Amino acid sequence: MSEEIQKFLYDILEAIQHIDVHLGHERNFKVFTSSITIRRAVERELEIIGEATNRILKDQPDIKISYARQIVDLRNRVIHAYDAVDEIIIWKVVTRDLPTLKTEIESFITL
Repeated sequence: MSEEIQKFLYDILEAIQHIDVHLGHERNFKVFTSSITIRRAVERELEIIGEATNRILKDQPDIKISYARQIVDLRNRVIHAYDAVDEIIIWKVVTRDLPTLKTEIESFITL
């Protein structure tokens, strides 16, 4: 695996870790929805995850990241259709999908 791909994988992992920091290492929907700062910070980290995933797909499409296309699509929606971003969808990604993605990315990094 190239150094560039490794960098993108680390970027994804770091963004997931930053989401934990932004949320105070808790998963509390009320806190998330009540703070524009936290919501925007989480959205920004999701943009980074989506962009890094997109670059991996372009440079090394044989790396299998579950739901990679949906990750990139979410990034595009957050950036280009910012006024149509649904807090519930973002929350689902944070609580259900990111733990799986984190495990997957960590397995690629340890290879």
